[in-house]
Amino acid sequence: MSPSPSPSDRRTDPHLGTIVHVVGTRQARPNLPSTGCPFCVGGREAPEPYDVRWFANRWPAMPGERCEVVLYTPEHDATFASLGVPGARKVIDLWSQRTAALGARDDVDFVLVFENRGPEVGATIAHPHGQIYAYDHVPDRPRRLLEGKWEPDSTPGDRLVLRRDGWQVCVPYAATFPIALSVAPLEQVPDVVSLDGTARDALAGVLVDVLDRLDRLYDRPLPYMMWLNQRPTDGGEWPQAWFNIELVSPWRSAGVPRFIAAAEVACNEYFNPFIPEVLAEQLRALG
Repeated sequence: MSPSPSPSDRRTDPHLGTIVHVVGTRQARPNLPSTGCPFCVGGREAPEPYDVRWFANRWPAMPGERCEVVLYTPEHDATFASLGVPGARKVIDLWSQRTAALGARDDVDFVLVFENRGPEVGATIAHPHGQIYAYDHVPDRPRRLLEGKWEPDSTPGDRLVLRRDGWQVCVPYAATFPIALSVAPLEQVPDVVSLDGTARDALAGVLVDVLDRLDRLYDRPLPYMMWLNQRPTDGGEWPQAWFNIELVSPWRSAGVPRFIAAAEVACNEYFNPFIPEVLAEQLRALG
């Protein structure tokens, strides 16, 4: 007989080794706020004025105070691009502060900073925000990137979107999403905490630029997922860790999502209808 499930239960598939977090408590979280925006000043999660802010998620995907929400701005209708370089730099600094604080815990081996933007990718609140998950292990995909010694593509060719101020943005050679970008420093840095002030200002400028281009790609706000790949905090050396940011969107044309289909889920092999070189050309043209 299988054991009865707990409200938060990490399980491992006995055949594939896939880790699944069974989180019954998240069924109770609201899909939309019933009154007002909880992230605006005066709301439930932001009672006082702020520039950027973090707080513990009331409906965490994992127990043990491992899930946090990061508010980018008090402006409800802002976008990451509209923050400008000073506003984006404040977000990057907060990412760094929370990565360092969570990573210092003995029970945290990997800190994932990420953003889901738009209802098409599951964001329930429009106010600009991201999240942070602190894992007690190094998840499979980050581990595989590290073990594969990931580094920026040195010869992106026609897939290059921009290269400036020590940063490169290109479309991955074998992207699984129609829209996918890799943002990375040209010189190796292991994590966001290790970026100096100059590098953070440059990253802020690059993110503002790229996210603005993505919103202009189809002349409407683009739903996207963004996450930071960085060095684990498990005490290991990880000399190959090379900080980078991935940006992906499910849209294959304006308002038309590309769904992951049965053959792809079954075999973990993907079929992308969007040619990477074409996407890069379109984004370069929006510079």
